[in-house]
Amino acid sequence: MKLGFKRKRLGKTDYRKRLKLLLANKPRLVVRKSLKNILAQIVEYDENGDKVIVSAHSSELKKYGYGGNKGNIPAAYLVGLLIGGKAKKKDIKVLVLDIGLQNSVKGSRIYSVLKGCIDVGLNIPHSKEILPMDDRVKGKHIKNFDANKLEEIKNKISGE
Repeated sequence: MKLGFKRKRLGKTDYRKRLKLLLANKPRLVVRKSLKNILAQIVEYDENGDKVIVSAHSSELKKYGYGGNKGNIPAAYLVGLLIGGKAKKKDIKVLVLDIGLQNSVKGSRIYSVLKGCIDVGLNIPHSKEILPMDDRVKGKHIKNFDANKLEEIKNKISGE
């Protein structure tokens, strides 16, 4: 009896989707979310295993003075700005978004990271309709959220 790939059996990898992403022959912007954090990585394919070139985690935002929830849309946007800046330093300009097995929801945290990367100047194929509205990125939907502080942090990240 022949068993399938372990990661496929466990529901961790969609190999059809992975193959399509790898055939693009571009580095992937991998975005993963938990309830409290956002992780973004730029990954290149290698025969011996994918190589992470650049990584950004929402816990890094503390260095820039962000004290809010690290799992919301404004934090995801800042993570996108952060990883976009790191990518530009490594001379990476074109990426493909990899959301893995996560559901694609218009205006979600995943696409907030994408918006941050695009605002830095990275070229990532996307649809304009899927990005979150500016009001949500600025945190206007969150009670007691300081939008001015968000702009300060955005300028600090962009200034690096």
